[in-house]
Amino acid sequence: MRHPRIFLLLLFLLANLSGCGPGKKSPAADISSSEIPSAEKILAEKIAEMEKQAEKIVQNLDDKDLAAQVIMAGIDGNVRISAAMRPLLEEIPVGAYMLFRYNLGGEKEAVRNFLEECSALTEAAGAGIRPFAAVDHEGGDVHRFSPAVERLPPALSYWEAAQKSGGEAALQKAGEDAFRSGSEIHEWGINLNLAPVAEILTEENKKFLEGRSYGGDPQFTAAAAAAFVRGMGEAGVACAAKHFPGNTGTDPHTGRGEMNADRAALDRMVFPFAEMIRSGPPSFIMVSHVFLPSIDKEKNASLSPKVMNGWLRGDLGFRGVILTDDFSMAAAEASGLGPGESAVEALNAGADMVMVWPVNLRSVHRHILLALTENRIPRERLEDAAERIILEKIRFGLIKE
Repeated sequence: MRHPRIFLLLLFLLANLSGCGPGKKSPAADISSSEIPSAEKILAEKIAEMEKQAEKIVQNLDDKDLAAQVIMAGIDGNVRISAAMRPLLEEIPVGAYMLFRYNLGGEKEAVRNFLEECSALTEAAGAGIRPFAAVDHEGGDVHRFSPAVERLPPALSYWEAAQKSGGEAALQKAGEDAFRSGSEIHEWGINLNLAPVAEILTEENKKFLEGRSYGGDPQFTAAAAAAFVRGMGEAGVACAAKHFPGNTGTDPHTGRGEMNADRAALDRMVFPFAEMIRSGPPSFIMVSHVFLPSIDKEKNASLSPKVMNGWLRGDLGFRGVILTDDFSMAAAEASGLGPGESAVEALNAGADMVMVWPVNLRSVHRHILLALTENRIPRERLEDAAERIILEKIRFGLIKE
């Protein structure tokens, strides 16, 4: 059956189209039964139940576990957790962990057992909350697995196919490929894909993005990214669309890019993100470290309340999880802050989850915990972030009702 998660997808659609999310009033609260079909009423009530469950779970977290829930960390280990990583996860039961080729080089059963070991250890240490297991599985050159896992075509190939066979056929193939690949990686133990790239390809960013974008047409890029998210979701894999609001030709691993476009031009650039939020949002949106002087003259996007709270959350209405890109990148370090200080500032600015490497995990967690203790991050802000994360875990079956 192609749609084992169709009920889940309907929840996504209804929740986000109606502005429902953690800390938001459920549509069931103000729509009478005479105004909506019974199926929609059932879905609205289901969302309200899950929101209450997420809120209850978060209210019972102590400060240590709350500060850990908003972290996505790299993992040291391949087939087995490294000796240094095990006590780290026991001390800091992160909300998600991310995987790279060095983690995923073994055979399927060995990798699956390794990921289950990481998840079970974190779950046991963290109030019974299972972490997301995340990977960049975009297609093309961005492939973290061994040859045992099928390599997805590069995103740009779907735009090229659309020129030959028509957009409808290309979009159908994008969705089918995502469903097939999502089913495969879900079998390996992955439940969060740090993809798709929803940026429009431009003369400015093509040096960095190359084949990772669905092309220069905003409508097709939006539709292809949405097809990817739907296909993965039907396979049980959440998605993090990236990198909002975009990138320049500068690789953020090596330096900070600066977009000097005015707000009107930037709004055109983020059309795919805006369209996905309106019609079928991803669970996560990843924010880049790009500098946007027309919006914030002082802070990178990943540290800017004007970008995350004002633009993405406020103007575009995104209700899911805002995830920052890696704070160990040179683009992030250009702010002059270390990973711990950046994490605190990002969370205060509206991010819900921050991405760190194992070497920085303890320091970042301690910075967040100290800021929470000293009220430099209000507890309500971290609770709001954790509720969004845990709501997605409930939706994807990581936390049972």
